[in-house]
Amino acid sequence: MRQKITAQPGIAVSDRQRKIRLKLAPLCAFAEKALSECLKLAPQKKGVLAGLPEVSVVLVSDKRIAAIHQEFMDAPDPTDVITFQHGEIFISVETAKRQARAYGTSLQHELRLYLVHGLLHLHGYNDKTKAGAAEMKRLQERVVAKLDDR
Repeated sequence: MRQKITAQPGIAVSDRQRKIRLKLAPLCAFAEKALSECLKLAPQKKGVLAGLPEVSVVLVSDKRIAAIHQEFMDAPDPTDVITFQHGEIFISVETAKRQARAYGTSLQHELRLYLVHGLLHLHGYNDKTKAGAAEMKRLQERVVAKLDDR
C-alpha cells in the first residue's frame, strides 16, 4: 500500500522597505504557523497554496505597492496587500501602520491580518463579493486570534 506524503510549502518573509523599523523574527514565526492553519482550511476553487513550493511575503513601502497596484491592477493608489497566484504576497507596511492607528490595533496585528489574507487568496478564497469578503474577514480574524493566543 502506498501512502501519499504531502509536503507543506515553505514560507519566506523579507523586508524591502526602510521607512518603518520592524522586528522580522516574530512575523516569520507567525507566518509559518499561519501557513499551517490556512492549509487546514478547505481549499476553494483555484486554490494553489498546497501545490506551491514556497510562499514569498514581501514587506514594501506605499510607493512600491502603489507601483505594483498600478502595473497589475490599473489602480494608482497604495493598498494593503496584493497576492499573486504564483506565491508572492506584497504587504505595505506604511498602510498597515495607518490602519493600526485607525482601528486601534498594533502594526504587528495588521501585518498578521494581511499575511493571512494573502494566504487565503492563495488557497482560493476571494473577496470580490460581499459574502466572499465577509468569509475572508471572518477566517483571517479567526486564524490571527488563534495564533495570537499561543
